[in-house]
Amino acid sequence: MSNWWLILAQTTQPAGGAGGAPAAFDPGSLICIGLALLVFYWFLFRGQRKERQKHAEMLTNLKRNDRVQTIGGILGTVVDVRDHEVVLKVDETNNVKMRFNRSAVKEVLTAEPPDKK
Repeated sequence: MSNWWLILAQTTQPAGGAGGAPAAFDPGSLICIGLALLVFYWFLFRGQRKERQKHAEMLTNLKRNDRVQTIGGILGTVVDVRDHEVVLKVDETNNVKMRFNRSAVKEVLTAEPPDKK
């Protein structure tokens, strides 16, 4: 127990304020904080940018007969691709077609529709 008090007494300073001048500004700490922020920015936004580029490339490569899923979860086959919209056939038996904004396509599931057996 007495060792603990000795360690505590060595780490405290006298209350007289005779410790000398206050520490000067250290630019090294500012550089470390700046580097940490750059690394954080790199990891946070780099992945999002790659994902956006991959999604934009997928949207430009949409073609007829691609099987896709929309952001709303609707599955369909691409019938027509226009400038800003895509026409999907969502029901094969009743020939139901729906128009979607091209950006509403979440992913291409397969390049060809599944074969009917």
